[in-house]
Amino acid sequence: MQNKIDMTEVSESMGAETPAEAPGDEGAGPQDMTPSKASVVNKSGKSTLREYVEAIVVALILALVLRAYVIEAFKIPSGSMIPTLLVGDHLLVNKLVYGFDLPFVDDKVLVYRNPRLYDVIVFRYPKDPDKNFIKRVIGTGGDVVEIKDKNVYVNGELVDSSFVQHSDPGILPARMSKRDNFGPITVPEGRVFVLGDNRDDSHDGRYWGFVELSEIKGKAMFIYWSWNGDSGRPRLKRIGRGIK
Repeated sequence: MQNKIDMTEVSESMGAETPAEAPGDEGAGPQDMTPSKASVVNKSGKSTLREYVEAIVVALILALVLRAYVIEAFKIPSGSMIPTLLVGDHLLVNKLVYGFDLPFVDDKVLVYRNPRLYDVIVFRYPKDPDKNFIKRVIGTGGDVVEIKDKNVYVNGELVDSSFVQHSDPGILPARMSKRDNFGPITVPEGRVFVLGDNRDDSHDGRYWGFVELSEIKGKAMFIYWSWNGDSGRPRLKRIGRGIK
């Protein structure tokens, strides 16, 4: 934020002229031009130091409000969302779109819309709310989700898999793992079912269930910075990329 400058005071100072000598004061010396203590106090009576402190406090409060209710930055530490998100991507999350939490209020307020199919969301991990997870919404309340030989169906329709990566070409039967054959399950109202885009290497809803709407922090918007830890260089082409 820019510090506000009292332009009225500046313009008046610039336009002031040295007072002319009054009649009968010909012998008087030049007027004392030493700045008085009042020169460090603006017209509202606030000192410059106090103005800076107030500006910093206001900026901090605004930053906290923005982080709590509007937008928040997150870093990707694992590869469960490859190829959509890479380890070292830094992204901004819209916290307003699904509404936000208020103290002593159970439900979210000012909800613009609920999560939809294919939204990439950040949420509190149901098994440990102190951890944040990021996954893609595959089913919402009332949807029937089923996985057959790695293909995902919602309400009997095959969903788009253009953003999905499979690192293992093998198919695991349902009796061995939920990875490639799962369901069918019906998503309860007030919850969503999520999967990682790196489908064979993602710890997601297949293994721990559903995400409550109240535990969703927001919708991923775009990548504002990306760092390749292996090469020690930024991924400049990923900066500014929207998350779809």
